[in-house]
Amino acid sequence: RSESVGPRGKSAFRERGAPGEVCVQGPARAEAMWPLRAAAGALRSACGAVSRMAGTAPAAAAPTPAGCPPEQARKARSWPGARTWEETELVAKKLRSDGEQHPKLPKRKVVLLMAYSGKGYHGMQRNVGSSQFKTIEDDLVSALVRAGCIPENHGVDMRKMSFQRCARTDKGVSAAGQVVSLKVWLVEDILEKINSHLPSHIRILGLRRVTGGFNSKNKCDARTYFYMLPTFAFAHKDHDVQDETYRLSAETLQRVNRLLACYKGTHNFHNFTSQKGPREPSARRYILDMFCEEPFVREGLEFAVIKVKGQSFMTHQIRKMVGLLVAIIKGYAPESALERSWGEAKVDVPKAPGLGLVLERVHFEKYNQRFGNDGLHEPLDWVREEAVAAAFKEQHIYPTIVSTERQERLMARWLSTLPAHNFNATAQAAAEQGAQVGGAGLLGGGGTGWAFGELCGCSHLCHRVSASQWRSRRGPCSRCGHGGGWAGSGSGPAG
Repeated sequence: RSESVGPRGKSAFRERGAPGEVCVQGPARAEAMWPLRAAAGALRSACGAVSRMAGTAPAAAAPTPAGCPPEQARKARSWPGARTWEETELVAKKLRSDGEQHPKLPKRKVVLLMAYSGKGYHGMQRNVGSSQFKTIEDDLVSALVRAGCIPENHGVDMRKMSFQRCARTDKGVSAAGQVVSLKVWLVEDILEKINSHLPSHIRILGLRRVTGGFNSKNKCDARTYFYMLPTFAFAHKDHDVQDETYRLSAETLQRVNRLLACYKGTHNFHNFTSQKGPREPSARRYILDMFCEEPFVREGLEFAVIKVKGQSFMTHQIRKMVGLLVAIIKGYAPESALERSWGEAKVDVPKAPGLGLVLERVHFEKYNQRFGNDGLHEPLDWVREEAVAAAFKEQHIYPTIVSTERQERLMARWLSTLPAHNFNATAQAAAEQGAQVGGAGLLGGGGTGWAFGELCGCSHLCHRVSASQWRSRRGPCSRCGHGGGWAGSGSGPAG
């Protein structure tokens, strides 16, 4: 069919497919086209009747469209089994909807505010295909499927629902303000339905609609953690009692906060995680604030809370930051170890237990500035959920930390391992190495003193070699390949 303009400005339609050409103008088009449509409907009914069993009743005639002339309506009803295309589509859609398992609701991008006690779980992130290590996301995904928020195949492949968590908490770590983003069906009473399928120590506290491209990990500006520990961890190994009767003094608390303030700013934290080199850019992290609050007593045991806010954290970073602080306060490590830990040399940094670490809050300042007041989205500040989050901490997180510490004495057992660490090894090795090679110098480098294992024999001061290469005086530089031949003992390496 093609359309053209007639001599009086009216549209003219040409119907092709029949002998000759029929030109119909104006209102007469509907009356002229109706026999063709009725014939087409009868032909479709006849073709469908071939596949039907004998003796079945013919299909009912289609309802007459509005505006059809009376004589054409009678003709349409006289065709046995005549149906319109619209009726066929409705039947097909009905059959498809009857076979579907899930409600045909639109999926929407949302964020969920979570709180959980991490005891007994191997962290937050789900390990697909491994049922041996239970995680928080295992229980969450199961609850989402049973509540009718996501189809079952989305629980197998979480990428189908664009799932992303804001922070990956370690084994035994709890959270009072974890945020995850995903696409769900917004069923009625969604929070109540999800929580009904979750254990009591995991709760969804709030829900917000967000933009379609929102990613909770990438859009997060900062994260706030707190570490709750018994104050006898700050008791000096030589001067104070080492049991539950210890009480934190104002002088010790002031010294703790002075050392914690040294963490603020941008530093190289390669010694505070694993598998990070000193020159990897990702090892540099920015700490906005870190301090220790006033102590408080729970069940006869005094506790203190250390809060830290940073842009992002690496694996075990906060636990090692607390571990080095405790080693310095107790007198096992000098205060200079804190400064040396940010250098390129390897420093032995102990890792505190994960029991007392809690993700308290995540921050979305930039997102709130752009979308929080646009009239379509709510700001992600979670003001309405603060009271519920505080109640969850009092009911599940704090009692778990206190009771576990009393029963299993995790902090006390970890403190007993601190004497095994050698916090002065790096400094002593650097001093001995500098004295050994300071006079001989380096080929092309003069009398430069340098630390243990820092340089190769190629006169490029930026290169590093392993300790075994330096001790054996053999092997090329691991960075540039130079230095295949090493000088004799006492003369320093030469390439």
